Amino acid sequence: MTSAATKPHEGLFDGQRSGLLATMFLRVRATQAEYFDAPERTVDELRESYRWLGRVNRITRFDWPFRTWIPRLLGEAACRELTLLDLGAGDGSLGRALAAWALERGWKWTFTNVDLNPILDDLNPGGTNVRASALDLPFPDGRFDVVIATTMTHHLGDDAAVRVHFREAHRVARRAVLLCDLQRSPLLLGWLWLLLTAIRAPREFKADGLISVRRGWRADEWRRIAASAGLPDARVWEEHGARVLLAAAK
Repeated sequence: MTSAATKPHEGLFDGQRSGLLATMFLRVRATQAEYFDAPERTVDELRESYRWLGRVNRITRFDWPFRTWIPRLLGEAACRELTLLDLGAGDGSLGRALAAWALERGWKWTFTNVDLNPILDDLNPGGTNVRASALDLPFPDGRFDVVIATTMTHHLGDDAAVRVHFREAHRVARRAVLLCDLQRSPLLLGWLWLLLTAIRAPREFKADGLISVRRGWRADEWRRIAASAGLPDARVWEEHGARVLLAAAK
């Protein structure tokens, strides 16, 4: 899914042989825009994209890193009642899934969802939704116990934007930050192509998914950006060659 001026496959094999090899092995991060982010998208297109994204998220267990790592970061006793901020929350599904999981354990996790999505309120009725940029959060320092994000960072333009994103997330967190995104990996690119083909995802959604992987950062890149953002103690690692995570306790 790309802008109207760029077709999903354009740019994939451009350039000389060295550029081709760099593209094939994803040594260089792609900057091609996703159609998902195009301002001309209709409400119906947005709804359809979120429907397909929800299906992929369920298959890939998108909430698993947070169910695993938040209790490890804070300790289970400290997880009984938390306020959490979800950056780039989309349709609010991550917060709903985690709140339900926490409730099963007798915990109360209260979510605030931030996104630029114009139909966030429609997609997440009854939720606490704030339309804002993750790079300029309208909250005071330490407002939330935990700040999280999943598959959001690759939508940002460059390292400078990611640096601001890390700083803002850390600023409004009182106890911990846990961020997760797609790892730029040929293995993930191939696996996602197979998955989206198997579930017969629409052509533009499939193209966007592959662009998302190519737009991702790698663990060593996040580590460098985190240090330059003033988070030298942040832990950055990859999981299964598919996800890159950043955790910072305060």
